[in-house]
Amino acid sequence: MKHPLHRDGESYPSPPPQRRPRGFASAPAPAAGASPRRRGVQEREREREKERTKLRERHRRAITGRMLAGLRQHGNFPLPARADMNDVLAALARAAGWTVQPDGTTFRSSNQPLLPPPPQLHGAFQVASVETPALINTLSSYAIGTPLDSQASALQTDDSLSPSSLDSVVADRRIKTENHGNSSSVSSLNCMDNDQQLTRSVLFPDDYTKTPYIPVYASLPMGIINSHCQLVDPESVRAELRQLKSLNVDGVVVDCWWGIVEAWTPRKYEWSGYRDLFGIIKEFKLKVQVVLSFHGSGETGSGDVLISLPKWIMEIAKENQDIFFTDREGRRNTECLSWGIDKERVLRGRTGIECYDRYMQKNLRQSALSRGHLFWARGPDNAGYYNSRPHETGFFCDGGDYDSYYGRFFLNWYSGVLMDHVDQVLSLATLAFDGAEIVVKVPSIYWWYRTASHAAELTAGFYNTTNRDGYSPVFRMLKKHSVILKLVCYGPEYTVHEKDDDEAFADPEGLTWQVINAAWDQGLPLCIESALPCRNGEAYSRILDTAKPRDDPDRHHAASFAYRQQQQPPLREACLSELCTFVKCMHGEAPQNGEG
Repeated sequence: MKHPLHRDGESYPSPPPQRRPRGFASAPAPAAGASPRRRGVQEREREREKERTKLRERHRRAITGRMLAGLRQHGNFPLPARADMNDVLAALARAAGWTVQPDGTTFRSSNQPLLPPPPQLHGAFQVASVETPALINTLSSYAIGTPLDSQASALQTDDSLSPSSLDSVVADRRIKTENHGNSSSVSSLNCMDNDQQLTRSVLFPDDYTKTPYIPVYASLPMGIINSHCQLVDPESVRAELRQLKSLNVDGVVVDCWWGIVEAWTPRKYEWSGYRDLFGIIKEFKLKVQVVLSFHGSGETGSGDVLISLPKWIMEIAKENQDIFFTDREGRRNTECLSWGIDKERVLRGRTGIECYDRYMQKNLRQSALSRGHLFWARGPDNAGYYNSRPHETGFFCDGGDYDSYYGRFFLNWYSGVLMDHVDQVLSLATLAFDGAEIVVKVPSIYWWYRTASHAAELTAGFYNTTNRDGYSPVFRMLKKHSVILKLVCYGPEYTVHEKDDDEAFADPEGLTWQVINAAWDQGLPLCIESALPCRNGEAYSRILDTAKPRDDPDRHHAASFAYRQQQQPPLREACLSELCTFVKCMHGEAPQNGEG
């Protein structure tokens, strides 16, 4: 076929046929002489088609998100936080024994059989018998501001739920290398209730010999310092530290409360009790992690003292209750100051989905005005109440308003306020604690994790839904300040075994692995804290598997681990033998004869 000739005699090939546009691009452009009414109809159709395309894309990403969560939880696949289907297929192919090159070329290695399915292991502990009672039937809303010293009763619904707070922790840089002896278990368990019986287990610590050294810290009880900043029982503290030293524990975690140190007058600080405590800790050459707690502590049920915000703060609140987080019904959370006063001098010249105090409302109004939608300057009016389930609300249900234009604007603003608050606090903390390691604690808000909206996380300020990774943006900001991330984990008692019967659609393991993978993807060092005392070998095994993942190709591991001690002496004595061997596993050491 001859090509048409140009006038200068050169020939050119015919242009390729134009592809038919799809989706909203397929709508014909309005004719020059078309009426304004017709052009308006065509524009509206294009907008509707755009929205339908976005909905289809979000639905596809939601399916991918559920697949990723399942693979991370049940298969321990090393998937990045923002993985796509290519990452999923590559991980499955590698697990089946195939070789996947970076360009996607996949083949089976010559003379290499398919890998057998991985054995069902419980880590370093072989459980002889498991009779763990269900501690809770449903997982209700949990007040993030409440200290983690609380036991199972702290998981009850709190009528004054506040958004999550991130506690800054200052840790010592020194590295401990001494080895100490072990202590065997003593005492009898006959005096305990049935729900407190320990499950005995057999330890195989050789699995963790020569693995990376992970420092282990023990959390001291909150009540060792009273409300007048006095050390209650120094000799009891020495006895406890002596026992921890015998277990080869690296250090201790101490809570320093704003309501104790600056209790009565602004800028008048009382440290006497903490000085005495730190002096005793120094005698035993243990390291210290100091938790700076700028919130109050509620009822814990463990005999600990109740700690409020400073008395002078409570006096200011009598005249201006908007310094507290406030819900739609006007209820105040008096255990935590609102983020809205970060730049407002309302604390005697100082600055200090509950966004209804006037300072947060002012911030929301400014943000809505900048977007040109002043009517968005409000909180959602269909988000339900504290005990509402997501499917019972118009905002958090599947396809609800949380995924609308307004919902996405509001949640972006809401999570942005949290990030701005943390950014400001860390900017000042890095100046005040120059040369010290700063650790930021992130809570595990795992109920409703297996729903599309992740309602509990949204109300706490983490914009993490099925089709949106809400933790990576937070961790990028933390990486900027060179801090360490501490994740609060829960034991196997809170792992959902019968998911069909789980009323709260909780998934502690799925959330844990999402946060861990997102932190490691950002290059953040990760510490792990056990929210509740470990009662059996399975709990220790899960902690070891989380702190030292066996199948991680990049050999990630936790930077440190902090555990909460048993409050009752019989339980604590019964745990000593297993705890000693667990510490050796965390240190990558082989136990001596007779241990484990």
